[in-house]
Amino acid sequence: MSDNFRGSPGRHKPPSVTAAVLFDLLNPIPFGFFVGALIFDAVYVSSADVMWFKAAAWLISIGLVFAVIPRFINLAWVWFPGSRRSTVRDKGAFFMVLAGVAAAIVNAFVHSRDAYGIMPEGLLLSILTVALMAAGSVLVALQNSTNDLRVQA
Repeated sequence: MSDNFRGSPGRHKPPSVTAAVLFDLLNPIPFGFFVGALIFDAVYVSSADVMWFKAAAWLISIGLVFAVIPRFINLAWVWFPGSRRSTVRDKGAFFMVLAGVAAAIVNAFVHSRDAYGIMPEGLLLSILTVALMAAGSVLVALQNSTNDLRVQA
């Protein structure tokens, strides 16, 4: 059999353009919702107006819905890289964002409590979620800038 045969073990499948577009399109959306929830939690701590914690709970829930598809795409890219090599930064970013999503899931359950019973855990979990997701994004940005420097050299 020739090496050009589709099922040959020596040939790697090229990365999916559709997956890359979906990831780039959907990946920033959960972060925005989680930052909004953090802001609403901070406003709720200072005002004790119930509207703010309910809005934060909705933002967390919507952010979790939008976080699913990019996480599955990232899972495939990091653990089944195909023709592209997965780096330590890729894996670190994957685990940081995954931990951020896990913190957001716990935060959604905390926000299901009644009124001021969510504080201070709700605010602390919102801070943790945003910090972990931001750290994961920084690792990805550092990885991309390192790759850009290698291409230019």
